[in-house]
Amino acid sequence: MAPSTSGGPSTGAKFVRMIVKNDSIKQDPHEIYGWRAFAMAGSACFGGMLFGFDIGTIGGVLELPEFQAKYNIDTLDKVGKANLNANIASTLQAGCFAGCFIASWASDKWGRKIALQIAGLVTIVGCVMQACAMGSLEAMYVGRFIAGLGVGGASMVVPLYISENAPRGIRGGLTGLYQLFIATGISLAFWVNYGSLMHLSGGDQVYIVPLAMQALPAVLLVGCMALNKESPRFLAKQDKWENATNVLARIRNLPESHPYVQDEIKDIADQLEHERRLIAGAGVMDLLKEMFTIPGNRKRAVISIVLMICQQMTGTNAINYYAPQIFRALGLEGNENKLFATGIYGIVKMVGCLAFLIFAADSLGRRRSLLWTSIAQGLAMFYIGLYMRIDPPVEGQAVPGAGYFALVCVFLYACFFQFGWGPVCWIYVSEIPSNRLRSLNVAIAAAIQWLFNFVVARATPNMIATMGQGGYGTFLLYGSFCFTMFIFVWFWVPETKGLSLEKMDDLFGVTEVTKNIDDDERNVHGSMDKDATVVREEKVGQ
Repeated sequence: MAPSTSGGPSTGAKFVRMIVKNDSIKQDPHEIYGWRAFAMAGSACFGGMLFGFDIGTIGGVLELPEFQAKYNIDTLDKVGKANLNANIASTLQAGCFAGCFIASWASDKWGRKIALQIAGLVTIVGCVMQACAMGSLEAMYVGRFIAGLGVGGASMVVPLYISENAPRGIRGGLTGLYQLFIATGISLAFWVNYGSLMHLSGGDQVYIVPLAMQALPAVLLVGCMALNKESPRFLAKQDKWENATNVLARIRNLPESHPYVQDEIKDIADQLEHERRLIAGAGVMDLLKEMFTIPGNRKRAVISIVLMICQQMTGTNAINYYAPQIFRALGLEGNENKLFATGIYGIVKMVGCLAFLIFAADSLGRRRSLLWTSIAQGLAMFYIGLYMRIDPPVEGQAVPGAGYFALVCVFLYACFFQFGWGPVCWIYVSEIPSNRLRSLNVAIAAAIQWLFNFVVARATPNMIATMGQGGYGTFLLYGSFCFTMFIFVWFWVPETKGLSLEKMDDLFGVTEVTKNIDDDERNVHGSMDKDATVVREEKVGQ
């Protein structure tokens, strides 16, 4: 049964048009901004909560005396503890790196929906192994690696699935929901750690419960995705045009015969045809050749890769993974105070990301958000580093006023990150690639993100232990990276808000390549026709 298009805009559509300011919102039918688009994005984004829950859980668990005693961490010296903590935290990233490429293959073979459900099931297995490791480091490593396969796979497929389903006018906001769910997962995990410390201390359950709770988002992901349809652009790639049209009409809340649906299907068909004309074949080597030999595609791949490197080099996951240790370095004492401050940090990240998605993602735009937050994050990091260098906290004494402002800078930094480099990078890497290359582009970008996530997770404990008193050099280093990212965005990153996915080829100049191919073919055919005419005239003259 075709969706109804009668009546005025729904409450949701009115709200969207009130807060989002771009040309697409004004031009597109109000029906497409109904509840289905938001339910689709929310269902898939439980894949982001997988990552957030792990980030928030492991940092607090590593600080628990019961966990340290069970895994013999408390017998090690300062550097030994830092190394073992880094190994436990970073094993997940190794699995995530591999999971991105496995999920890319699975999402192209079986579809985005099935790939997300598989990622959820794999994560559940890994989380159960972590909770049941019972002091075995080997079992903990294997469990975190397996969970990483699922988390990494979901990190690649979630923005891909949302960008292929979302209306163009709010695509930035819906894709950015992925970052909001990461922040929500971090916040929930921080408070699970705090609750466990307050009510379960004294036994192994104080760390087993948080480790087991990591599986909750995976269960929700598998269940919610069962209620969703496959991506219409994936169906189109498989030449299942009837199914693609039906799914697109459903998610847009319009009849299949509506001009908006028919125009979008035509744009998808035209883009796929242009891509197939550029380079034939759909194997991995064909796609890599298409990605790196065509200038417009190469620029998009490079932007995606560099954005993900920059996202990690802001130092955000240094704080996410090791927030309790960092708050201790800033002068907070006692596990209760450190975990409470960490919980507040998680709430700040969640609220900051929500504010960005509502007021800035599709109004202020992607580029401006990256530019101003680069400077703001750098300033916050530099203040923390200079405070640790010039007037460091003294153990046993009250935290001075400058120290409290350093703590505030940690929270400000979290808010700035959520207004730019957190959600915007995922928006860019999922929306700028061409349809044929989107899965591979997102997989490469997500894998690079996990690779540098691993570098940060592995290096940060040692940096804090060795780069000056309190690790002040760590904050100065990450702050310097933030300032240099401004330069990259200023010169190389274009604005994409309000553009349909199919218009990205125009923005990056790929459409001109196909036009040149068409012109060359017409010239060749015209020359052949002219030669044939001359031959016929010569024969007649004889």
